[in-house]
Amino acid sequence: MVTARLARPIALAAALLVLAGCSAQPSTGPTSTGTGTPSSAVPAVSTCVADPSAVVTRTADLPTSALPDDLTATIDKTAQAAFAQTSAKGAIVAVQSPKGLFFKAYGVADPSTGAPMTTDIYQRVGSITKPFTGTLTLQLAAEGKLSLDDKISKYVDGVPRGDEVTIRMLADMSSSVTSYTKDPAWQKIFFSEPDRVWKPEELLKAGLGLKPQDFAPGTAFDYSNTNTILLGFVIEKVTGKSYQDVLAEKILTPLGLTHTIFPAGSAAFPDPHAQGFTLQGGHGTPENPANTTNWNPSWGWTAGELISSAPDLLKFGRAEATGAGLVPAKDQIERLTSFREFNGPGNGGYGIGWGCQNGWVGHAGELPGYNTSMFYSTKDDTTIITMVNSDIPSGDCPSDARTLTDNPTDLPCSSPATRIFQSLAQELGTPFAPQKK
Repeated sequence: MVTARLARPIALAAALLVLAGCSAQPSTGPTSTGTGTPSSAVPAVSTCVADPSAVVTRTADLPTSALPDDLTATIDKTAQAAFAQTSAKGAIVAVQSPKGLFFKAYGVADPSTGAPMTTDIYQRVGSITKPFTGTLTLQLAAEGKLSLDDKISKYVDGVPRGDEVTIRMLADMSSSVTSYTKDPAWQKIFFSEPDRVWKPEELLKAGLGLKPQDFAPGTAFDYSNTNTILLGFVIEKVTGKSYQDVLAEKILTPLGLTHTIFPAGSAAFPDPHAQGFTLQGGHGTPENPANTTNWNPSWGWTAGELISSAPDLLKFGRAEATGAGLVPAKDQIERLTSFREFNGPGNGGYGIGWGCQNGWVGHAGELPGYNTSMFYSTKDDTTIITMVNSDIPSGDCPSDARTLTDNPTDLPCSSPATRIFQSLAQELGTPFAPQKK
């Protein structure tokens, strides 16, 4: 049945959100009904970040000199081993800490030509757009342009339970507003017309037309792209500017992110970029996955449309964690303590546009053909970026998850960028594990 095959595929901007309970298990992706248990009680605030005050003092730039030789060799060996276990043809790994920088590309960007992967490629980064949108929201709150406790009905009409849902609930995925990407009718259009240009108003209408999730706003977690689309509308309303202009003004220019682009409805993809491959939506076969390089990402808008690069994400991943160059320290501390434990104590949580697990803060990003991880360790000031040109999972995946023919079933199921990131995190001494359900 076609709709059954589509249930997993629309991971896109939802990204196999390892940090937020959607883990790397394809059967529990963003089309599930939610990972939180409906409850009338407000979930406890997580202490995932042990010392937020120390994190916000890290304002000095980290060295760009190479890591010590022994550490470089260890990271390279670990990355190569993990990459070999994935479905991807190419990968980029970047690690930066007070000890220095590791930066290397593996494999090929285009299997048809043999063109190698390079460290300067542009990538469609999917749900890593969400931390950018969350940062803009926090910046506007710090400026007094909005309050995180404002009801969404103040800015957008027609939101289910709009007089109860706050900006904060949209940002931490507890609003109960259903993701438009869960709608089989929407999925059918998306996968049959991957070149379609989606207007933000169309995405919002699709999401708001769905029945809300079965829990009171603010009491459970449910990953919804509609939440972040709504934040995009709020950002535009309070600033009177387009999202892309606000993004450039408040994040891209201050941080010098010269290779981060919001395409605003265009499928244009700057060079150099890798060819992306998927099995989502019934496209392609395990022997010949579909090439998604020119699929239009407009369906993700402020939840998943962004293009970026590993060097830019290294800068942003640390800046969004420390607040340096983005928001005042007191507001950053609020963000570092915004994670709520929707799945019980010790499982980390999701906060203002990002998640946390064992002190790692950040986000994963996936859309058909591409998978990216961006995480920062608040324990030791280390940022890890992993990028691959495939979203196809590997390992012991559920039967409804399509994998390659040479899939290594003796491994836990994982998306490719996540597998590489988790291997590196383990090797560097601060393990990262998906939330338990």
